[in-house]
Amino acid sequence: MKKGLVVLLVLVGLFVLVGGWLSGQYNGLVSSQEGVNQAWAQVENVYQRRADLIPNLVETVKGAAAFEQETFIAVAEARARVGSIQLTPEMLKDPEALKNFEAAQGQMTSALSRLLAVAENYPQLKANQNFLDLQSQLEGTENRITVERRTFNQVAQTYNTKIRIFPTSLLAGMFGFAPRPYFASAPGSDKAPAVKF
Repeated sequence: MKKGLVVLLVLVGLFVLVGGWLSGQYNGLVSSQEGVNQAWAQVENVYQRRADLIPNLVETVKGAAAFEQETFIAVAEARARVGSIQLTPEMLKDPEALKNFEAAQGQMTSALSRLLAVAENYPQLKANQNFLDLQSQLEGTENRITVERRTFNQVAQTYNTKIRIFPTSLLAGMFGFAPRPYFASAPGSDKAPAVKF
């Protein structure tokens, strides 16, 4: 009788230990996944800040550069494309969806670069304090975007590593924890631009 009780206690203790370990691993995976979602939300936040600054910047430039209509249209179209792509945390599992989002953001960056290049042709605009403030805010936002993308990649790397390490990988596979794609650099950004004077 005592021997059976000891075996039962050992089995119950083993069950509690394994259950506690599994629970801890699962909770760790959930925490990591939520960390990725939170980092993504912050990336979206800074992209939204940029999108919110653009109308003010465009209106300020329009006042001084009324005939640069093509540039304004390009900025408006790029902003519309960015606004039409809503990436949810579930879609972050899809590398193609992230590439589409990045492509739209790249078009926005390109359109903004053209807008700022147009502004360089107008000395009265460069002296406009409102324009200078908006330009400064936009530069700061671009820096924030870079920082938040880097943070997202770091959090995604930690999560992706966690779901691939044995034996947690078994648990991750059972419960559908999928790897998250990373932000990548734009094609051709590995080559230095040609500077001509």
